[in-house]
Amino acid sequence: MVQLGYAISSEEFRPADLVRNAALAEDAGFPYALISDHFHPWMDAQGHSPFVWGVLGGIAQATSRLVIGTGVTCPTFRIHPAIVAQAAATAADMLPGRFFLGIGSGELLNEHVLGQHWPPVSVRLEMLREAVGVIRVLWEGGYVTHHGRFYTVENARLYTLPEAPSPIHVAAAGPEAAALAGEIGDGMIDTSPNAEVVRAFEAAGGGGKPRYGQMTVCWGEDEAAAKALAHRQWGYTALPGQLSQELALPLYYDQATQIVTPDQVAEKVICGPDPEKYVAQVRAYADAGFTHVYIHQVGPDQRGFFEFARRELLPEFDA
Repeated sequence: MVQLGYAISSEEFRPADLVRNAALAEDAGFPYALISDHFHPWMDAQGHSPFVWGVLGGIAQATSRLVIGTGVTCPTFRIHPAIVAQAAATAADMLPGRFFLGIGSGELLNEHVLGQHWPPVSVRLEMLREAVGVIRVLWEGGYVTHHGRFYTVENARLYTLPEAPSPIHVAAAGPEAAALAGEIGDGMIDTSPNAEVVRAFEAAGGGGKPRYGQMTVCWGEDEAAAKALAHRQWGYTALPGQLSQELALPLYYDQATQIVTPDQVAEKVICGPDPEKYVAQVRAYADAGFTHVYIHQVGPDQRGFFEFARRELLPEFDA
C-alpha cells in the first residue's frame, strides 16, 4: 500500500501562499509533502520561484504534524553543498523529526545562473556523490576540511544541528541515477511510475528504502478546462527525452511546448473530476514499486483539490 502526500509547487505561488497550502494539506489529512526548489519556474505562466529555505521556515511555524522534504534541491552548482548542509540542518531543527532533504543533479534551467559550465549527466552524478559526502560529514559535527575533485571545504563546522541527521532522498529519472540513489541515499524520488528505475535503485542497495513518486494532476469539475489549464501552466511535462534538464530559460520551455497539445499533456497529467483516473494512476506507481506518491495539483484551485483528495483519495489509500 502506498502513502499519499502533497507536492508544494514553488513555481506557481508566492511564499505566503505556499505556507498556506502546506497548512491546508496538513488539515486535509496529508501526512507529508515535498516542496520544489527552483531559481526559475519551468514556464512563464507559472509565474513564481521563491527561495525555498525561507519558505520552509514559514511552513515550520504554520504546521505541527506535516513531514516536509525538498523535492528536490540541487547541492552542486548554484549552492555549495556546505551551505545546503547548513540550510537543511536549520530546517530540520525547526521541524524536529519531520524534515528530509531531497536532492538531485539539477536542471540547466536553474543551475546556469552563476555562469558555471553545465557538464554531462555522468559528471553531474559524480558531483552529487561528492556533495552528499560533504553534507553528511558536516552533519556529524566538528570541524571539516575537504579537498575533493569538485568541492573545497576548509575548517567548517555547523553549530546548529538537529538531534538526529535528516534522511537524504535522491532524485532519479533513469537507471544510472537510480543506482547512485541506492548507493548514497536513504530513499529515491522520481516523477513517473518507472519500474526499471525502481529495480535499479533496489539492486544498488535501495531495498527496503522508501521510493517517492510525484504524480501531477489538474483537478477540476470541467475536464476540458482542466486540460487547457494543465497545457498552459504545465505543458512542458509532455516534452520528450532530456529536454527538461537541458533548456536554459522558461522562454525556451514556452517555445518548445508550442508543439504540444492539451490531449498530449493529459496523457501525462490526470485532468478533470473522475476519481477513478486518479486512483488508477496511484496504483500504477504502486505496481512499479513506489511506496509513496505525492500529488501535485496544477493551478490555483488548491482548496478544491484538497476537498476532492479528502473525499476520494485519502480514504482509498489510508495506511
